[in-house]
Amino acid sequence: MKKKNFIFGLRPLIEAIKAGKEIEKVLIQKGLKGAIYNELNELIHEYNVPTQYVPAVTLKKFTQANHQGVIAFLSLITYQNIENIIPMLYEQGKTPLILVLDRLTDVRNFGAIVRTAECVGVHAIIIPSKGAAQVNADAIKTSAGALHKVPIYRSDNLIDTVNFLRQSGLKTVAASEKAAEEYTSVDFTSPTAIIMGSEENGVSTDLLKISDNRAMIPLVGTIGSLNVSVATGVMLYEALRQRSM
Repeated sequence: MKKKNFIFGLRPLIEAIKAGKEIEKVLIQKGLKGAIYNELNELIHEYNVPTQYVPAVTLKKFTQANHQGVIAFLSLITYQNIENIIPMLYEQGKTPLILVLDRLTDVRNFGAIVRTAECVGVHAIIIPSKGAAQVNADAIKTSAGALHKVPIYRSDNLIDTVNFLRQSGLKTVAASEKAAEEYTSVDFTSPTAIIMGSEENGVSTDLLKISDNRAMIPLVGTIGSLNVSVATGVMLYEALRQRSM
């Protein structure tokens, strides 16, 4: 990662957060203490900055300078507010199509999905603040620049966010290989949020429980599942097909 994409040091990070800089993630050395660190910690909690506590050797991988136990990666995009996006779409007479990515961690999968989403006309993508693929240069390159075009929202609690979508009139459709209903049987013409899961575990049980529909993509080969970026493309293009009829 290029040096310009991260900052280090307690005071520089404090000033960056106060200045409203978009922070992708903060790495903090385990066991860090002191008055300035306490000030930083309060700001991190106040602004809900994604944080990971790591050993000192991890920080040395990024810089040999005096990092004072903290490194912050600056976001390459500006995150949006889903609470503003949904009302705006309705006001514009649009039928919302939202994509929720539950703990998807592979950067290239993420970039490929955003690229497809932009081509299909997805209005916004929701990712969790923690446990999601980092929006870095690789992700932006794989997305062919789509990460600068599709609004991205970081959610501190996907359950709360999905419930907000439902309360806002969106039907939620979770992809699940165990679903009884095929994806082509689902009506995507109404306001819809499609939920796709992680590469390893799929959509979480809690999100499956509150979803209005569960949909599966039929497979006839011997391999049990599709790559998540391919599966997302299949779901999104079915939504586009139905909406274009």
